[in-house]
Amino acid sequence: MATIVTTGRVPLETTSEPARRRVSWGAIFAGVVIAVAVQLLLGILGTGIGLSMVDPVEGSTPGAAGFGIGAGLYWLITTVVALGAGGYAAARVSGVTERFDALVHGLVVWGVTLILTLYLLTSAVGGIIGGAFRTVGTVAGAAGSTVGAAAPKAAQIAGIDTNDVRDEASAYLSAAPADPAQMTPEQAQKEIAKQLPALARGGSDGAQAESRIVDIVAAQRKISRPEAQAQVTRAKAQFVQAKNEAVQTAKSAADAAAGAAAKTSFILVLALLVGAGAAAFGATTATRRRLR
Repeated sequence: MATIVTTGRVPLETTSEPARRRVSWGAIFAGVVIAVAVQLLLGILGTGIGLSMVDPVEGSTPGAAGFGIGAGLYWLITTVVALGAGGYAAARVSGVTERFDALVHGLVVWGVTLILTLYLLTSAVGGIIGGAFRTVGTVAGAAGSTVGAAAPKAAQIAGIDTNDVRDEASAYLSAAPADPAQMTPEQAQKEIAKQLPALARGGSDGAQAESRIVDIVAAQRKISRPEAQAQVTRAKAQFVQAKNEAVQTAKSAADAAAGAAAKTSFILVLALLVGAGAAAFGATTATRRRLR
């Protein structure tokens, strides 16, 4: 009788599972959808909360600075919550067992959400605004064409001769007399206004313009030329001072705007990095332990 000799070891069952893909785009898409939905939901909720704080009747509307800071903090919190939920969902649905794979899923969810948000802001909203302006431009152009076509008919109905209109226009546009004493006050004002650009440029043209303005002031106010020269010099000094102050104010405003833009850029980068950290943390939290 034959005997079977065994070594006392039981053979292990080996199963060959198909290799799992390390990146699941379906899970990433689901995470992006969840992140965007949560962000929109919390954004609408924040808008409702902000509008409930505005009370124009009682005058209890919060200040712009405090309201802006509160809105920024709320946006940061909602971004963290939304990306954390999206990263967690993506890693959980993908079934990854390695923390690095889960981390990649979370970061990809963050990147796709960011790109999608930028696309919506630059294409959809920009398209709506551009379409609105194009519509306004079309309507304005059509209205201008209609008015231009109707103007001659209206003039004919009113009994206005076009030749009289041209004569009146030429009278308005006629040059002022060379002699300042023969100018009307309106002509003197127009002549001085016409000389001001050359006076501002300086040089030989500026000297000629200043001399012309002095002659007009002396003739119109019936004062001596030295007195008129003194008045023009004082006015010129005030004009230069106002111009310098305006330039300095513009420079200060530009510096402040540049500083504010730089600060906003740094804050935005920090917020985006916080969002990436939230998505990565949510994804690694959902990592399943490897079964042994």
